Amino acid sequence: MTLPGTLIIARHHESEWNKEGMWTGTRDVHLTQYGFQKSTEMGTLLKGMRIDNAFASMQVRAIETLSCMLTALELYHVPAEYVHALNERDYGDYTGKNKWEMEKTIGAEAFEAMRRDWDYPVPHGETLKMVQERVVPFYMSVILPLLKAGRNVLVVSHGNALRALTMYLESIPPQKAREVEMLFGATVLYHVDEEGKMMSKEVRKVESKVNA
Repeated sequence: MTLPGTLIIARHHESEWNKEGMWTGTRDVHLTQYGFQKSTEMGTLLKGMRIDNAFASMQVRAIETLSCMLTALELYHVPAEYVHALNERDYGDYTGKNKWEMEKTIGAEAFEAMRRDWDYPVPHGETLKMVQERVVPFYMSVILPLLKAGRNVLVVSHGNALRALTMYLESIPPQKAREVEMLFGATVLYHVDEEGKMMSKEVRKVESKVNA
């Protein structure tokens, strides 16, 4: 049975470190002016849609994106919560390093595996598997009951946190983790079943060019 509520997920837009090609991870970095502009455009993708609850990570780039989206929709009354479970993957020792310089240092295959694979370790950081182990329990315990109650829920988070959630929603196996991407400027609307799994989805997006 398809639940009455709609889940809407969106990735924060361009941050100052995205622009510089740096791994941001758990660091708190603001959106660029371009990021603010595109976040507002992302909000307009949902014009005419009711939003009952909103969640973002505790990181400022996600909070700013959510704020822009709700402001564009003139939905100032929507209750918003900021939660650690939706934070970006911790890149450990790679935090703050330039991605493209690191690719040259460790080689293309190790670079791709570290960024995209399911359980590839980062020194003193998190794997995608570890990210899913905090994102999905939050989704199941907090968001899913809202969807069952017929509420439309907007979640603004980060590339890896949303990749991890997408893998659960769409029943994607770990060996296909590299194929999962959450694009900048994309807003995805899901209708899910009682277990929180996808029954149908719709992707809406604005044109975006981000160095990440």
